[in-house]
Amino acid sequence: MKSARFAVDPQHPRAPAQAVWDAMSHRERREVVASLPSEVERAGPPEGDAHRLPKSRSLEALSEYYRRIRRRVYLSTELPVYYPDEPVFAPDLLAVLDVEPHERTSWVVSQEERGLDFVLEIHVSGSAREDFEENVERFARLGIPEYFAFDPVRRRLLGWALPAPTATAYAPIIPQEGRWSSTILELDLAIDDGRLRFFHGSAPLLDASELIAQLSRMVDEATRRAEEEARRAEAEARRAEEEARRAEAEARRAERLAVRLRALGVDPDREE
Repeated sequence: MKSARFAVDPQHPRAPAQAVWDAMSHRERREVVASLPSEVERAGPPEGDAHRLPKSRSLEALSEYYRRIRRRVYLSTELPVYYPDEPVFAPDLLAVLDVEPHERTSWVVSQEERGLDFVLEIHVSGSAREDFEENVERFARLGIPEYFAFDPVRRRLLGWALPAPTATAYAPIIPQEGRWSSTILELDLAIDDGRLRFFHGSAPLLDASELIAQLSRMVDEATRRAEEEARRAEAEARRAEEEARRAEAEARRAERLAVRLRALGVDPDREE
């Protein structure tokens, strides 16, 4: 599909230049957005769990954290991103602050009226030039405030940030005590026991499997406490029953003694 002003090249998809977009009608814009591919062809073969796990864990941990603090942050993985008149790219993880986190098939900057705030790329195999050099220049030029690249195989993490909103070149983020501070996310990133983690203060953000394990431990502990309370209550009931039986036996003995005393002509109720 194409508008009278712009046609998407399916072999090299890109969004129209901003001036072209501004001149379009609402119908033409909708047609262009609908024609932009919602999938991006991979540059290389799949990189397996070493690539998948840091990406999915980061998405899970950040999604749960922002849900818990009730902040609207849009997070996605491998979502096609279209800056005006730029080749499409699909970051391993992206974040945009204070926007509606509804489902999207792509992020079209002209349509959303804003670009990305944070990008994370996971590098596993092949040349590291794209993630650790080319993206550093490109994302800074596009005005993305922060960019991080993580190599889980070599346990390497680097981060860059724009020193000013109008800057077009990144400055490296210098780690402090093994942590890289993200001003955008208001969190720290670190390599912890070989894996990428996000921290809020001293507390690590947990991914879905860790949250499930934590909840399971809490359920197990609550079940254990409930069982102990039930056992204590049962023991108390048994003790109370034994006390009642002893009291009943004492009452019967006292009654038998009173009968014998009356038989001997002694009134057991008479005060001396």
